[in-house]
Amino acid sequence: MSGAYDEHGEHGGAGGPEPAPRIPMPRASVEDGGLALPAAPLVLEHQVLASLLGAWALAACSPQEAAAVDAHLGECGTCAEEALRLRDAVELLQRPESLDLDPALRTRVLDGCLERRPPRIPVPEWAAPYDAETARLDALLQDFGDAEWHAPVRLRWFDGDGTASRRTTVAGVIAHLLTVDGLVGVPLGLPDPLGEITAPAPAPASRTEAYWRASHFPPTRAVRAPWREQSHALVRTVAFTGGPGGEGRMPVSYGDFELPLRDAMLDRAFECWVHAEDIAEAVDYPYEPPSPRHLNRMIDLAARMLPGVLAERRRARPAPPGGRRHLVAAGEPGRSLRLEIEGSGGGEWLIPLDSPAAVGSAEREVAHVALDGVEFCRLAAGRVPPAEAVAGQVGDREAIRDVLFAAASLSRM
Repeated sequence: MSGAYDEHGEHGGAGGPEPAPRIPMPRASVEDGGLALPAAPLVLEHQVLASLLGAWALAACSPQEAAAVDAHLGECGTCAEEALRLRDAVELLQRPESLDLDPALRTRVLDGCLERRPPRIPVPEWAAPYDAETARLDALLQDFGDAEWHAPVRLRWFDGDGTASRRTTVAGVIAHLLTVDGLVGVPLGLPDPLGEITAPAPAPASRTEAYWRASHFPPTRAVRAPWREQSHALVRTVAFTGGPGGEGRMPVSYGDFELPLRDAMLDRAFECWVHAEDIAEAVDYPYEPPSPRHLNRMIDLAARMLPGVLAERRRARPAPPGGRRHLVAAGEPGRSLRLEIEGSGGGEWLIPLDSPAAVGSAEREVAHVALDGVEFCRLAAGRVPPAEAVAGQVGDREAIRDVLFAAASLSRM
């Protein structure tokens, strides 16, 4: 046929519109259209379906098998009861997962992001522990209510040859961190959190006591915001001023001693972790140690400070009767104690015993002490008395005792 007919059976003219054909065109097949063929339902015998119930409960069936089992369970009461029992058993086999995030997750996520897109102004490696520990503590604080902020906390440290303590609250601990972090912030040009408050001495304890006394009311949750802002400002500022050019050598005064900026930031990271544990203990919440890489840096700082503390303690007490102290010239090898730190963040350090300027020497090793990494940090924080520190000891007993007491003397309020 050469044309279509109109409704009166007459052929349309050449100039008029072509009317739609009355007979529809043939449809394309599924194979020609590139569409997937509809899956035929899987037909299985009862015995086969019953044998698939275990795999179905574990979600290990193929989609067709799972659909066949689901259809069968609506028809067979015996299999339906068995399927429920298997599902309950599978739930019992699964270990309950903690809602808390892995403390190393933040580091892994940041490392992955920085590998994809390196920062234009990176945070120095020696400031990363402070950045991580303040972020972990801030995450712990974010859901605290009034009861948690006013929970009692006892700050503990080692004073001379015994323990000392001070009672405060969770908010008081954050105020303490705020004021001592200011010792690092002020030399960097940041405002002093004490403001117009005058401390009798530029030392951590004096600044904290002055801040507490000047408060008309005990510190509350309001202290979190300035502490958080200051910690962020510290990280930003050292990223600009303490990078490859500065190398963190600027001195930071703690009143009776000084630390270079890079060590002061490690010191603040260490104290942030220790006091975060105090807070977590006060509210009965678990808190994990720092990542091994950061923990190793904190232990290394304590090991490097031990010779100076040993010398201070030696000067503070009279010489032993009938004996003389060993003296070693600066840069020369002297009697040494091998400090072996086991577990997370561990390593070995040779501690010179005769002079802070002496060099540790394996040939002149007189004692060996082995301690767990977290246990050593708690000793250095004044949380564990030196006599109770769990340690493997061999060699000169006096040298071992001096080093353990010196480690505890690193602590302060």
